[in-house]
Amino acid sequence: MNPSEIFINQYGRVRSGWRFAVFIIVLFALLGILGGIGGAIIFYLPIGFLENSLLAFALPYIVLLMAAVFVGWLCGRFLENLPFRALGCWFTSNWLKDLALGLIFGAAAMSVAALITVIFGATSFQFNLAAGQSAILLTLAVSLGIFIIGAASEEALFRGYILQTFVRANLAWLAITLTSLFFAAGHLTNPGTNYIAILNTVLAGIWFSVAYLKTRTLWLAFGLHLAWNWVQGAVLGLPVSGITEITTAPVFLSTNNGLIFLTGGDYGIEGGIACTIAVIFFILLTWFLPIFKPTEEMLNLTSNENPKNILSQKEIFTD
Repeated sequence: MNPSEIFINQYGRVRSGWRFAVFIIVLFALLGILGGIGGAIIFYLPIGFLENSLLAFALPYIVLLMAAVFVGWLCGRFLENLPFRALGCWFTSNWLKDLALGLIFGAAAMSVAALITVIFGATSFQFNLAAGQSAILLTLAVSLGIFIIGAASEEALFRGYILQTFVRANLAWLAITLTSLFFAAGHLTNPGTNYIAILNTVLAGIWFSVAYLKTRTLWLAFGLHLAWNWVQGAVLGLPVSGITEITTAPVFLSTNNGLIFLTGGDYGIEGGIACTIAVIFFILLTWFLPIFKPTEEMLNLTSNENPKNILSQKEIFTD
């Protein structure tokens, strides 16, 4: 083997494994810089910043979103000669349809998981009459903003450039496995985590990755992720990956009646097999339903190392 083939593939480009390494190194360097600057600005602003505030919770996700998108574009541009829209977060022709379907299917999946626990008598739900309309509406609105930032940042990281560059190298299932494991690892320190929760987070990573493969944008995966979290926490009053601080006045109050293997206990429904059943079902649904499909443009940009339509330098810089 020619020594250069360790780094360069048959298309004359840096191999996908090295592209992944470059992305990670640059991302962590930028996160360190942005985190330091953002933390200093917030700390010195006269806004009463507290370590346990919602702003403190959201800030790392805001920084992660900015860094993941910027570094993803940078790597796509200089390592693969791709425009920004190849990253899958631009307003391409199907973006609204994919987002809407993602929101619908994400809400439906969480509803199915919750319904399973109700059928088996493990959970019951009652309207949160004590909280008051204003508190519930505030929780719905604030949590929606937090979950938008959280879902967007995690999709940009785990289903963004890392997954996509391996897909172009015909290593899709390796990429799905790796990114789903990384996704689960990011939840290991959440309160009340358990082995079923880890398995379910891996399955969720597979689900969101399948959503990307079917559409070649991040909009469907983002919609699934957002609706799943928001319905789970702000509507049904369940812990979201063990976290309850974001949704202090949900629409419903949930009561755990036992059968923790179904309900997930303190971690919430994501730590029980009701979630496992629902996610597996919706992975299959997402994969086989013909309503999920990419545009020809996005398929060309994301399917292989050498897109069919080679872009001019002017197109790359102006799009």
